[in-house]
Amino acid sequence: MNLSNGWTGKSACDLQAALRLSNEAFAELLGVGVRTVAGWHQKPTLRPQTVWQQALDTTLEQAPAAVRARFGASSDQPDTEATDAEIRLSADPHIGAALDWLDQHAGLEAGSARHGVARRLIRTDARELQNRGSRRARVQQREVVAALENYYGEMPASHGLYRARCGTDGVIDTSILTRPDWLDLDCPLLPAHDQLRAKRGQPDPITSLDEDATDAAIQRLAETLTMNIRMVDSPLYRLTGIDVRKEHIGGTVGTAPFVEYALTMDLLEGELIDAIASGAQWLPLRDDHLPNVASVLDVSGRLCAGGVLALTAIARPADPYRGEADYLLLVQERSGHVLNASRRLAVIPKGFHQPLIDLRADAQIGATLRREMEEELFGRSDVDSTTGDQRSADPMHPTRLSAPMRWLMAEPDRLRLECTGFGLNLVSGNYEFASLIVIDDEHFWTEFGGMIEANWESSNLHRYSSLDTDLLTDLIGDVAWSNEGLFAMTQGLHRLREIGGQRVNLPPIEWEIR
Repeated sequence: MNLSNGWTGKSACDLQAALRLSNEAFAELLGVGVRTVAGWHQKPTLRPQTVWQQALDTTLEQAPAAVRARFGASSDQPDTEATDAEIRLSADPHIGAALDWLDQHAGLEAGSARHGVARRLIRTDARELQNRGSRRARVQQREVVAALENYYGEMPASHGLYRARCGTDGVIDTSILTRPDWLDLDCPLLPAHDQLRAKRGQPDPITSLDEDATDAAIQRLAETLTMNIRMVDSPLYRLTGIDVRKEHIGGTVGTAPFVEYALTMDLLEGELIDAIASGAQWLPLRDDHLPNVASVLDVSGRLCAGGVLALTAIARPADPYRGEADYLLLVQERSGHVLNASRRLAVIPKGFHQPLIDLRADAQIGATLRREMEEELFGRSDVDSTTGDQRSADPMHPTRLSAPMRWLMAEPDRLRLECTGFGLNLVSGNYEFASLIVIDDEHFWTEFGGMIEANWESSNLHRYSSLDTDLLTDLIGDVAWSNEGLFAMTQGLHRLREIGGQRVNLPPIEWEIR
């Protein structure tokens, strides 16, 4: 029942109408942005990108028989459930790449992982996965920190876990392993300061998987297919050397396929949260991949993928209804369709540090941050790495930029990007570059404020005023934060309090290493 070669904007909208879904509900079902669905209505001849064609195919497969018949799709069921699972597995080339990787690293015969996932898919219940998601959402950030402190024990003298103090009595503990000279970096994300170097030919840090790791990887793929979660095998940067200090980001990175991360290190968060929710003590994946603090710090000897995330502050003029001039601060609730920090609070933008098209130039933290702004704030779907298709020689060329980003990039003083802190997240071993985006020209909000809209990775977007001390203090104490989001939020507010002038009335935030 595959119509990938025939989907157009019109036929996609016809399917939406047949299912009687609003733009918002249809976008949520497919895991795309509302703007994308609206674009299909505006351009009926537009052909959806490959990953969205596959999502449309899957949606049609699962539609009622009357809807399938209307589209001329066969309603004949395969002879066995296993055959149906094989059909679903064969439709996604990125799942195919994950299966090949799993066969190789688990020491399996070619095709064994595919059959294993097909069998597991039969037993995977979407409703139970949704229930598990609800149970995971109840686990508080503080519980995650406490469990990791108990697992790893005493920290080395040179490093410790990041703690922030908000106001007079608010203490926020995190799972971010850091050191004093990795904090309050005040590092402009410009070439003279932003100097991570990409190297080719780095060895594969994961050579083999044991039985527990193989079983967990098979389960991850079955759940990915069941819940229609995006998985695109794009390369990720992996950190191989650290050189971070005041006003300087340095070190080295190699690359690793995304599926390698998704089937190994990214499983540690779910394993930990499920153990907290159930009271279990056994963490076999963590025992294998990240057993002690020494392994966390040994970034060259393991798969250490990472992320870039930033607190965004946009200057707004005084308003007769809102009040004095301030900064708009943005916070997102992460969607259930993302692999990382699902259903948690985070700053926005937040994304993986990965090359889009230029291995060396894209290694700069600022390059990832500008691209994430285009994707997560200004609606540029063609720089979304989860689509898997990138044919432009320069996706960030001025002629391709969104109107808000084009305006920001036209003058060097309009966009201020700084890295505020760096650390290693004990949840997954990821490196985290906490950053701050500041737009000081009020004209931007007046001209482009209505164009700011989160993409599919967010389920909700919240805004706060930099003058609202009480609400921001309550926000920082919310138990729904991701650890890396809280790290970036507090480091960003600490810096904004220093440079924001009369636009800010932020609670004092101090940090310590414990």
